[in-house]
Amino acid sequence: MPQPDTEDDTESAGRFVVLVVRSGGLAGLTKQWRAEPDPAGAPHWRALVESCPWDAAAEPSPGADRYSWRIEVHHGDKAVHEVRLGDTQVAGPWRALVDEVRRVAPATPVRR
Repeated sequence: MPQPDTEDDTESAGRFVVLVVRSGGLAGLTKQWRAEPDPAGAPHWRALVESCPWDAAAEPSPGADRYSWRIEVHHGDKAVHEVRLGDTQVAGPWRALVDEVRRVAPATPVRR
């Protein structure tokens, strides 16, 4: 694995970010939550992320006035996981991850 060239690269390489984006619903608004745990909290977050069935996630089924979810996990500047889920699919480990991100991060409206 290549070593970072600068101090900024070192910081970026160790960064761990979980992004949750919810869109749809009655008003069709999009909100996002972004959690960037400190190094001490990273093991807890990694366990949450690893408990999710990333490879087994099915495409969200369409439905009127339902939410659609996008969950991304970044390590450094690289996206290591990304999934799109329908509202009914956000259950079990997905629900635990989404709820934890929403608990620690304020919602940010996304303007299109």
